[in-house]
Amino acid sequence: MKKRLIAAAVCLAVLLSLGAGLVSVLGRADGRIRVAGNTGTVAIIAINGTIVSGRAGAGLFSTGTGSEEVMEQLRRASRDPAIKAVVLRLNSPGGTAAGAQEIAAEVDRLRKSGKKVVASMGDTAASGAYWIASRADKIVANPGTLTGSIGVIMQTQDLQGLYGKLGINTRTFKSGPYKDMGSPNRPVTPAEQDIFQSMVDDIYDQFLHAVSEGRKMDLDRVRELADGRVYTGRQAQKLGLVDELGNLRDAVRLAGRLAGLGPEPAITELGPRGIWPPGFLAGTFSPFRGSGNSDLPTAIWLICPPCLPPVTDGDELVFPPSRG
Repeated sequence: MKKRLIAAAVCLAVLLSLGAGLVSVLGRADGRIRVAGNTGTVAIIAINGTIVSGRAGAGLFSTGTGSEEVMEQLRRASRDPAIKAVVLRLNSPGGTAAGAQEIAAEVDRLRKSGKKVVASMGDTAASGAYWIASRADKIVANPGTLTGSIGVIMQTQDLQGLYGKLGINTRTFKSGPYKDMGSPNRPVTPAEQDIFQSMVDDIYDQFLHAVSEGRKMDLDRVRELADGRVYTGRQAQKLGLVDELGNLRDAVRLAGRLAGLGPEPAITELGPRGIWPPGFLAGTFSPFRGSGNSDLPTAIWLICPPCLPPVTDGDELVFPPSRG
């Protein structure tokens, strides 16, 4: 009986997804938005969870965003003449440096095409998510949004003690002295620490310049604010990291005014095209469900660990390990 209920639930989920996809395809056969009176519309693009380069696992259990999906939506907005402005709805603690950079670069291209971009911050838009937001024309945050966290983090683990208790011995054969940098079976050497720190410092410098250019803020001022701390939306506005306080509707109204559509523009939400979202089945049945970063342990992260939501394991509340 229990197996039949599970099978029925899976079938229902598949049918609902299929139906939603058919509606999407039938309502948008050529991929372009139809707007009455040819006045234009504001498109909303969501960026949720941990941001990674490429395609994050999509599906029923996905909690991350892959840069390729967002870039595809931004390019579509650039090509569609009916879309006059885009609102980036950010609800993310950040992610990998490369993932944030890829999306930010596409935001720059969208603005150069003549479209207006407004960032709307939800619960969290920190670190890599703030990098993306800083490239928008305007940023709108809730007073209680967690944002900022301008900084870079990279971590390694020394598991020698644990391996010793488990009786695990590792022999390494390498082509160069630094090929096994960050290996958990030995401590980091002083020379390796310098290399890791130089990498973090370089990405940090790129982050500072991106925010300085996007926010039109003096680089030294950005550096003063970029000590890794998190700000509330109200604090961020006072510091010049956010333009206005408000919710998603306020951001849409602002985008409408910037694009000449007025304060009550038509709205459309951009999402994956076609019947099945990219990676739907892989994301639904993948053993690596979660934040979307399970296979990226050595990446350089622009992320705010305190902003990561807790997850449940049965009846026990646990917090995801910090990956930077």
